[in-house]
Amino acid sequence: MEARSAQQIWETALGELQLQVTKPNYRTWLEKTTGLSYDESRFVVGVPNTFAAEYLARNQRSLIEKTLIGLTHPGVEVQFQVNSARVTATSPSIKAKYTFDNFVVSPSNRLAYAAARSVAEKPGASYNPLFIYGGVGLGKTHLMQAIYQLAQTENIKALYVSAEQFTNEFVSAIQAKSTAEFRHKFRHVDMLLIDDIQFISGKEQTEESFFHTFNELHNANHQIVLASDRPPKSMPHIGDRLCSRFEWGLIADIQPPDFDTRLAILKAKAKQQEVEVALDVLEFIAQRIRQNIRELEGSLNRAVAYAKLFGAILTPELAARAVQDISPSANQTTLTPELVMKAVAERFRLTPADLTGRKRDRATALARQVAMYLLKEANNCSLAQIGLEFGNRDHATVIHACRKISRDIDNDPYLRRQVLDIRKELQHPPEVRRR
Repeated sequence: MEARSAQQIWETALGELQLQVTKPNYRTWLEKTTGLSYDESRFVVGVPNTFAAEYLARNQRSLIEKTLIGLTHPGVEVQFQVNSARVTATSPSIKAKYTFDNFVVSPSNRLAYAAARSVAEKPGASYNPLFIYGGVGLGKTHLMQAIYQLAQTENIKALYVSAEQFTNEFVSAIQAKSTAEFRHKFRHVDMLLIDDIQFISGKEQTEESFFHTFNELHNANHQIVLASDRPPKSMPHIGDRLCSRFEWGLIADIQPPDFDTRLAILKAKAKQQEVEVALDVLEFIAQRIRQNIRELEGSLNRAVAYAKLFGAILTPELAARAVQDISPSANQTTLTPELVMKAVAERFRLTPADLTGRKRDRATALARQVAMYLLKEANNCSLAQIGLEFGNRDHATVIHACRKISRDIDNDPYLRRQVLDIRKELQHPPEVRRR
């Protein structure tokens, strides 16, 4: 088959993969990939560098092959090939489409949008810091990148990083004895934007470094913009003095969009992609996806690619087939960490406090690993988020737990039954389970 056909298949696969992995994972490892070629037994994926090829082969091969098998035929194997024609972007990658003009404003995000636009146009003059928070996939990163891109056009010296990148560079600077260069990079800017700031919570040295970075920038009236999945007071293990500084300026939240907003977002996305999608199809997707704008866009992308791949007219029925087993049902309850921990603790005759505590006996450790695994599978949480919920454990611990349970449920029928029973229980709202 020709390269174009391989790319069509891969675009469909990406639409599905985007909904099955975390946003940082997708953005870092999958977003810059292409479909190079496909025959009956092999599908070749183009990647920007050897590091990406090694990571995907080691960590995502099974998921990718499962996705491709669903779109092609059983037995297809995936190979990763460095595509020298592609240019590797820095992390976090900047998307040109993430501008203020492309942001759909609604009552659920109006305050955050207005504040973001204000600090972008007049840094340091209005809200400093600006702290934006909201659930996964609601538009925080879109606003952060819109601020950054507008600052760039105004020749404002801006730096946009994730909290994980800030932490990693800080650790590397200590190891390399180059902390002076680190301080200069982060403190000699007109505007500092940090996404997923909750990641530094509980990391004492990183918190201390950011505390002094914050003070120096704020004292110089340089703009600070932070984004988080929760408000400052809900960030576990964060120091009081840093928490209070987060609250100095404006805290703006973003809530899940209502139906009209979701429909407007889908219309805007279709227009950006220059594709014609019938209103009844957009309404179907808007009704199906309620909590997450990223999933909303991913479902539209998958439905459009699905129709192109099979040369069919995109109808609500075809869209339903395209997003089946990926999008949540209309009445599905959002699974919070508290719900998952409670269900697992009850099954293993423990308490949620046991799961977040430091007990290391075999039964507690297994229950904790099951809870981490279910939270990753059910709620698409990042490794850092899960670690924070379970007593500030590092991402390596979470990776080990998820891999262990994923492996063990294939070999241990009793454990598999326990996990399936917990999953079944979590599909029903708490009030139903209590009856």
